[in-house]
Amino acid sequence: MTAVLSGVVQAARGFLGPSEDDSFPEEWVLLHVVQGHIGAGNYSYLRLNHDGRIVLHMQSLKGDADLYVSDKTLRPSFDTYKLQSATCGQDVVVVPGEFARPVGIGIYGHPSHQESEFEMRVFYDQSVPQDPFDKGSYSSEDEHKQTKSPQAAEEDFQEEESILWTILIGLLKIILEILF
Repeated sequence: MTAVLSGVVQAARGFLGPSEDDSFPEEWVLLHVVQGHIGAGNYSYLRLNHDGRIVLHMQSLKGDADLYVSDKTLRPSFDTYKLQSATCGQDVVVVPGEFARPVGIGIYGHPSHQESEFEMRVFYDQSVPQDPFDKGSYSSEDEHKQTKSPQAAEEDFQEEESILWTILIGLLKIILEILF
């Protein structure tokens, strides 16, 4: 599992490239941008509630901020974490959709700098299909339906209407068989 996550992180870094521009894969939807400062040896904590595969892309603008993530504790640290990225510069962590929500995110200010300044972008990766039997799929599905085009919404309505007609005709046939 660790090797798979490591490969995913490397792939994510490959998408990001060495430049600091705003080019990200089309499948990634920007959810949040978090900016902050953190003192040397201190933590700042965030909570992730979004379902699905989430990509955390943090850039240390000044100093060196590190990223620790866990679905077991809301206050992950370098002692208690499931995923981490502790580089000088860009830190990328891919949070699998299978992680229990809420997910705890810890941002650590490395002691080599008095203060670290960071910017973290939180992306939803649409390239991974949602499991329809996942317990959190209803809210994700509802959120996804709100972003559909009007034409797609109309097609969904027509499909639902067709199903209703099919059921109604089936019930009428049963009633007619019972009566005659």
